Formats: sequence, C-alpha cells, structure tokens
Amino acid sequence: MRKHPISSTPPSVSPSDQAWLDVERIASVEVTSEENGYPIESALLGAENRGWRAANTGTQTIRLIFDEPQNFKRICLVFEDSETTRTQEFVLRWSPDSGHSFREIVRQQWNFSSPDSAREIEDYTVELSGVTVLELIIAPDKSGGAARASLESLRLA
Repeated sequence: MRKHPISSTPPSVSPSDQAWLDVERIASVEVTSEENGYPIESALLGAENRGWRAANTGTQTIRLIFDEPQNFKRICLVFEDSETTRTQEFVLRWSPDSGHSFREIVRQQWNFSSPDSAREIEDYTVELSGVTVLELIIAPDKSGGAARASLESLRLA
C-alpha cells in the first residue's frame, strides 16, 4: 500500500514566488498626479524602484483600465512612509462595466508611525471575474494634513 500524508492547508505562495500579471501589457493607467522621479510605473511594473508618489496633497486616484476583462485571484498592495505620522485610508474597488458602476473590495485605514509601523502590506485573496477597471483611491491623511499619497507596489494575479 502506498501512503501519503494530506496537508490540511495548501502551501501558501509568497509574494516573490507569485506569477504576477504584466500590467503594462494588459492595461492603461490613469492617475490624478505624480511627483517627478516617482512615476506610477515604478509601483506597477515590478521593478525594485521607489514606487509612486503624488505631486499634490489630498485624495488621489489610481485607475487601471484593462484592454480585455480580467479575472483576479490575488491583489497585493504595499505602502510605506517613514517620514510622516498619519492615518491613511484607501479604497480598492472594481468595475465590470468600464467604470459605469463600481463594487468595493476593501476599505482600510492604517496608522503610519515611524519606526514601528512605517510599512503596510495588504495581500488579498479574491475571486473577481470580468474586471474592466480597478481603482485605488488613497486619502493620505484623514486629519486633513499635508501628507501626499504614495504606493510602493501594486501587484495582480
């Protein structure tokens, strides 16, 4: 008789092992603002860069518009700020109809406070089908301060 143990949970895939989608090939991007030297491509293309940072204060939007409807099983966001103590809120939402209507995936707040909580990693397992638009809205400082939104990386699988 051949016997093999069965694992009760499947092995998890670490972010570095994941086969992330090539966003540059499948989507166009819209962004409300970007600081010179911190373009949105730095957060989306998987290269080890400095990420994206807004040129202006206040709420910012990053919108991915897909050439063809996409299916997603995983969304990973990384935010980092070691300079400003603040409470950030972001909303991640998707549209099945080219942005005519949206469905919220998550609304999350995070308290940045260097050095203990300067990095936020949000890794979501999702079952999304027929996504035509994915939108990330970032309110960088809930108290209305002068902080600027930033995003180290956004990965999709």
